[in-house]
Amino acid sequence: MGILEVKGVGKRFGGLQALGDVNLSVQEQTVHAIIGPNGAGKSTLLNCFVGKLIPDEGSVLFNGQSLLGRTPHEITQMGVSRVFQTPEIFGDLSVMENMMIPCFAKRDGAFRMHAFESVDNESELIEKAEQMLIDVNMVDKRNMNAASMSRGDKRRLEMAMCLVQDPKLLLLDEPTAGMARADTNNTIDLLKEIKEKRDITMAIIEHDMHVVFSLADRITVLAQGTPLVEDTPQNIKDNPKVREAYLGETQQ
Repeated sequence: MGILEVKGVGKRFGGLQALGDVNLSVQEQTVHAIIGPNGAGKSTLLNCFVGKLIPDEGSVLFNGQSLLGRTPHEITQMGVSRVFQTPEIFGDLSVMENMMIPCFAKRDGAFRMHAFESVDNESELIEKAEQMLIDVNMVDKRNMNAASMSRGDKRRLEMAMCLVQDPKLLLLDEPTAGMARADTNNTIDLLKEIKEKRDITMAIIEHDMHVVFSLADRITVLAQGTPLVEDTPQNIKDNPKVREAYLGETQQ
């Protein structure tokens, strides 16, 4: 049984079936990529994982516990964190202040806006936040205004904010979207380091096949809201059905 088990999930929007009978098992301490053409249902599926959408049928289990009907905050407290397509950071705060927000949220169950008033006394949390900034090579930017950073650094900060909460499952929604190739490669290297050093599982949605094949242990291909095939990266590359669905190639 995987750390994330998706069984018979379906989701409709009016007369449109976005997902149909999706079954997926993400094994612990692996990187599982979900790919497919535009409109295949990838983001809809991810939103079902994190409480933004409730499936019309089926189940989503994390470590044997249902995620359905839970708020995004409750899901985070269970050990699931999400990296969004556009980095979700607080641009008017410093890098270190951004890091303290999830530290307080993890400890207290919710972030209190007045918490910064006593932040100087929170030596344990400060130490944890600083160590995470060291781990992602951002400690030299701890006092920088977050809005002034490059997209790659904003993404790095967002990942640090997720990781400081010690998640068991990290969901990544196109983590390299809009990045230059250098930032993309840096993000790949960071994710490889995270996988190597931490007891963590990743599920990733990504259009960039360079990213997918650099990171994934298993790949599920969605087509028209249903899984077409799940296999190793090499077998996915060689699968004619995948080339037809994803690249528009026809079988001979």
